[in-house]
Amino acid sequence: MLDTSARLLRLLSLLQNSRAWPGSELAERLGVSGRTVRNDIDRLRDLGYPVDATRGTTGGYRLGAGAAMPPLLLDDEEAVAVTIALRTAAQGAVPGTEETSLRALAKLEQVLPSRLRRRVRTLQAYTVAVPADRPAPTVSADVLTTVVSACRDQERLRFDYLDHAGSATRRVVEPYRAVNWGRRWYLVAWDVEREDWRTFRIDRIQPRTPTGPRFTPRRPPGGDIAAYVSQRVSSVAWRYHARVTVQAPAAAVIEQINPAVGTVEALDADTCVLVTGADTVQTLAVYLGMLDADFTVTEPAELVTYLRRLADRYDRSVPPAD
Repeated sequence: MLDTSARLLRLLSLLQNSRAWPGSELAERLGVSGRTVRNDIDRLRDLGYPVDATRGTTGGYRLGAGAAMPPLLLDDEEAVAVTIALRTAAQGAVPGTEETSLRALAKLEQVLPSRLRRRVRTLQAYTVAVPADRPAPTVSADVLTTVVSACRDQERLRFDYLDHAGSATRRVVEPYRAVNWGRRWYLVAWDVEREDWRTFRIDRIQPRTPTGPRFTPRRPPGGDIAAYVSQRVSSVAWRYHARVTVQAPAAAVIEQINPAVGTVEALDADTCVLVTGADTVQTLAVYLGMLDADFTVTEPAELVTYLRRLADRYDRSVPPAD
């Protein structure tokens, strides 16, 4: 039988799983009586751990939320994952959280076993991040917390918003999800006045408090919120848009096209339409050349002209066929 201290740690480790534990199952796991389990639960409560108890067939003991966060028990993989995440946050992933991330990181690294400390330091020493090719927009931690909380609580959100052109508008939305893409954050929400789904850059949002009334969530757009955001954000930023008929099955083209690059629509078993775009016609030409399939482009005119010039250049670059 475990001594009391070791048994309490084992009990705490079990309770930190999300499920509810019947007292009989805890007693079996710990090798003690039900009375001992109840006494140990009381000891944890005295130490500040909020242990909830519910009756019924689906009831049992579960670690709840309290006024202050008690110490947590993490397994090896969880400890390494949290340490890496804190290091990333301390490097400014979300501006405003660097100092608190460093404090939490210092506390965690102080108690890491030597074997885990070596793993973390190895990851730090032998991994290098490529700097962004342009400055990332700063997202206030307070604004991000307000937006995510409104998504969780299903409360309407009112905010001032600067669009891509810098024009200010006031929005009232039903927030659904915050989506992280690299170091940018986007809000997917139902725009109440425009009666449609919209995507907003969170660094351009200035929330107005208090939040609005609760709402019943709508069916989200598409089946994949991340793909929806990447497609919407990319298409808005494109300078050139193209609709290309590709002589290949849609499934084969989809395997090569990231949702951020374009969408594919099947015409028949052997032909599809690729809707894509880019900031330059040169980039578009690269995308199309990598398809390794015949295609037809009719617009934009700038792309047609560039492809003709490129075709002539390629034709001159090789000797005539025998």
